[in-house]
Amino acid sequence: MCGITGWVSFGRDLRSQQATVDAMTETMSCRGPDDSGTWLAEHAALGHRRLAIIDLPGGRQPMSVQTPDGPVAMVYSGETYNFTELREELAGRSHRFETESDTEVVLHAYLEWGEAAAERFNGMYAFAIWDSRVDKLVMIRDRMGIKPFYYYPTNDGVLFGSEPKAILANPDAEHTVTLDGIRELFAFIKTPGHAIWNGMHEVEPGTIVTVTAQGLRTTRYWTLQTREHTDDRTTSVGHVRELLDDIVRRQLIADVPRCTLLSGGLDSSAMTAIAAQQLAEVGETVRSFAVDFVGQTENFVPDELRGTPDTPYVHDVAEKSRTEHQDIVLNSDELADPQVRSKVIRARDMPTGLGDMDASLYLLFKAIRSHSTVALSGESADEVFGGYKQFFDPKAREANTFPWLVRYDEHFGDDNAILTPELARSLRLDQYIQDAYDTAVGQIERLDGESDFEWQMRKICYLHLTHFVRILLDRKDRASMAVGLEVRVPFCDHRLVEYVYNTPWSLKTYDGREKSLLRGAAKDVLPQSVVQRVKSPYPSTQDPKYAVKLQQNAREYLSRQGHQVFDLVSREWLARAVEVDTPQITQASRKGLERTLDLALWLDMYQPTLKLY
Repeated sequence: MCGITGWVSFGRDLRSQQATVDAMTETMSCRGPDDSGTWLAEHAALGHRRLAIIDLPGGRQPMSVQTPDGPVAMVYSGETYNFTELREELAGRSHRFETESDTEVVLHAYLEWGEAAAERFNGMYAFAIWDSRVDKLVMIRDRMGIKPFYYYPTNDGVLFGSEPKAILANPDAEHTVTLDGIRELFAFIKTPGHAIWNGMHEVEPGTIVTVTAQGLRTTRYWTLQTREHTDDRTTSVGHVRELLDDIVRRQLIADVPRCTLLSGGLDSSAMTAIAAQQLAEVGETVRSFAVDFVGQTENFVPDELRGTPDTPYVHDVAEKSRTEHQDIVLNSDELADPQVRSKVIRARDMPTGLGDMDASLYLLFKAIRSHSTVALSGESADEVFGGYKQFFDPKAREANTFPWLVRYDEHFGDDNAILTPELARSLRLDQYIQDAYDTAVGQIERLDGESDFEWQMRKICYLHLTHFVRILLDRKDRASMAVGLEVRVPFCDHRLVEYVYNTPWSLKTYDGREKSLLRGAAKDVLPQSVVQRVKSPYPSTQDPKYAVKLQQNAREYLSRQGHQVFDLVSREWLARAVEVDTPQITQASRKGLERTLDLALWLDMYQPTLKLY
């Protein structure tokens, strides 16, 4: 796992641009604390920061191969879990390897199969190859969008990086955010290809972007396709377990300490239990970590989203699977600390408004990093198997919009409420979201003979797997890589995603509950308490002191008359929100304060030019 960046210019000699390439590379030092490297040619420059996971001494980058027609150089971030098989196949085709790293295998796969090599990889990856034989840049991203990847076309080429900050470090990149960027910040839909910053784009998941002197071209090598599912219940459950066993076994491979993230829910518990079972076969013990808040378990108050605290279930799994477990317990001062918030904003390159859930994830990963370099997460199982409440909510099922937005205002408040009236009118968020929804559902293929109900559930599953999950994957990657921790996501293996996506909803819920296929596949390794537990989202602190800290931090901005945040946020709304008595602070007010503080810090940190009207 690493950070990559680069610059292609067909109109100038980049060999004189070492300082700029170094600056772009240095922005990602947190992603790669172990090593740094650059590679410069006339029209291409590559930069790399390395977090060493496999073949610690041999996987240095940028990596290049000299061919009779010129060098082929690559910068690579991520993991290719089937690199051993690919290495054997390539060795049989006369390729010779100098390291044990998956990076070298990916580079030789490109030499053998060209861009078609992407179809052979199983993993999470974002990489760029400069092929001097034909003066072409090739950028490839994994199927689910686990690893971030951005690019910025210029007048004579392109800039690229794992994160926007790498691109923004180049003088050719403008620091401009338009109404469209603000729309994307507030819509909570993760529009494919959108990067917030004007002129910047994502390399979309499952795509290949090539750049030559003739221009830029995007091709898709993977998409979520509709297929008929013919397996019965027993076969389906058995196949899901076979896949999980194989996926976890592959993703446990590392030359550094690894662990699991354990929440006590079905997803992370199943992954942890399977990992513990596999490692026990070779005499090893799984290390597991969970996040908790001071007093949360003792004073927990159930609400519509979270019916139970995590900790009792976490401990049940740790006991049954005999993990070496540690709870990371956080307090309100840490969660509301402006320095922590700044680090989260810097990691994300944007103000997400997720507040304590972002801060706690960052602090959890920071604590874990002192023990492990690789962690396995249960992320994405809810999207794959159908675990969220909106999958079962009649109102969400029937809505002509993204299902997680249907009750969003009820749970978190209306983001529009904090905006200046002028900005709220200009954004036209409802239309922006509707257009994005119509575009997304227009890409889904209906199965012949599929009932109206199954078709509607297919659309809901598709939207979660192509939009909602990418919000969480980006959050996970940025928070973990900000502290040099590689987090792997077994439930995003494309084989599992494709198989479960095409199982009918009646089979996904065969026991009348959420995630039936996963429960059936893993119940033999789980404590009964977890098997029976109802889905509970990622935890959020219930300590009223946290909201008080938010108010204290927000008051500072009210005294700063010319602050840019008031181009976006209503000063009148903020003045009211900071004076509300603690018992009357609603979830909507708390979220609005979090959003305001995030926006203010982002504006201070990045100094964007806002073009709003």
